Amino acid sequence: MNKKRLTALYIFFDILASIITWICFYFYRKHIGEHLDISGILQAVGHDPKFFWGLLLCPLYWIFLHALAGYYNKIYRKSRLSELGTTIATTFIGALVFFFAFILDDIVTTPQDYVKYMLFLFFWQFTLTYFPRVFRTTRINRQIHNGEIGFNTILVGSDEQAVQVYEMVMKQTPSPGNFLIGYVKVDDEHPDEMANKLPYLGDINHLEEIIEEKHIEEIIIALHNGQRKYIEKIIVLARDNRKLTLCITPKLQDVLLGKVKTSSVLYEPLISITPEYLPSWQRFVKRGMDIVLSTIALILLAPLYIFLAIGVKKSSPGPILYKQERVGYHGKPFKIIKFRSMYMNAEDAGPALSSKEDTRITPFGKFMRQYRLDETPQFYNVLIGDMSLVGPRPERQFYIDQIVERAPYYPLLLGIKPGLTSWGQVRFGYAENVDEMIERLRWDMLYIENMSLQMDIKILIYTVLIVLKKEGK
Repeated sequence: MNKKRLTALYIFFDILASIITWICFYFYRKHIGEHLDISGILQAVGHDPKFFWGLLLCPLYWIFLHALAGYYNKIYRKSRLSELGTTIATTFIGALVFFFAFILDDIVTTPQDYVKYMLFLFFWQFTLTYFPRVFRTTRINRQIHNGEIGFNTILVGSDEQAVQVYEMVMKQTPSPGNFLIGYVKVDDEHPDEMANKLPYLGDINHLEEIIEEKHIEEIIIALHNGQRKYIEKIIVLARDNRKLTLCITPKLQDVLLGKVKTSSVLYEPLISITPEYLPSWQRFVKRGMDIVLSTIALILLAPLYIFLAIGVKKSSPGPILYKQERVGYHGKPFKIIKFRSMYMNAEDAGPALSSKEDTRITPFGKFMRQYRLDETPQFYNVLIGDMSLVGPRPERQFYIDQIVERAPYYPLLLGIKPGLTSWGQVRFGYAENVDEMIERLRWDMLYIENMSLQMDIKILIYTVLIVLKKEGK
């Protein structure tokens, strides 16, 4: 079964679960709230358009939530334990929102009826959603273990280290699902010992073409210490392929330092160097926080926006808002929005970063920048999904090209949404040149390796404190 058909099957059973849950929940509410028996409920159904609207809208609601939680991504690479956690979290949040939106105004006999409604909705929605899922996931995992389903995999490396990794993968029982179709060399300085093991596909300079031509889904990097400089290059080359998994064999010190983390007890551990930075449920909650907090901010700041708009308009001729193209998630350009703080045509001579004594900044612009008020329209960028509240600050392509020449790992930041604020912004502040951008990059790299909701909340709190105290660079 191909991925599209399998995804459609997951969606079909999720739709079925939501329809059955809605019917049961509707009957339960009529029975508890209006004390109707089955015949009375059946008569009410025919005259109640809400019942039929529920049949249509409930499946759309739940499918939207599951998609937002990332459940339908990587359909062949599901852990039953993480699937349980994701389903519980999504169902609980979905039931809670549904309860406050549609159930809280119900007429009830006792307040305990609200608790019964919530528990009934959560229990049946979770049960009818999870058990068909775990049945299908178990079956798929069994097919992978039996070698019936697998992922096109290439090995990067050609010396004794690569041979050891190849033999390790091939002898694993049950099968990890790697269909090794060939190997890629990184240099000609070391003997080629893989020639009799796998087909030679080319060198590292042709990695992108190999991935595309062979439909590669996983790369296992088997390089010794002297060749590990190529890992950075591999990451950069493969960064745009969202479905690609990169793994590397750990060194002993990686194990001792606690860097080797795996959810499987059956296979040799590999370090994933392109991880999902956040679990699905945390990505779901993070996006929810972005929507809720940015909406609240835009509403509360509306009176301030009027004052700022008047100030900008009187400060100098030109538009109130300034839009500038930045590079965002997975390298997709977008327009970042700011209150204009500079005189018109400030970059006629070409892109230039601002500084404290920048004569291009208007007097009112200096006031806005002091409290970072010029950045607040970016809550709209957050709301529409171009940005997140917390994430590396987006840069222009002009500066990214200069940064990549000296820090080739910069494109890793494009694997997450850019942010209104960032760890680098809190620790370092605004950069006035490329050197300072690279210095700030260190903190952004630390962020993507330590991403969590707790970290985001801390960064938001420190950002507010820095703005209020007018601290920071």
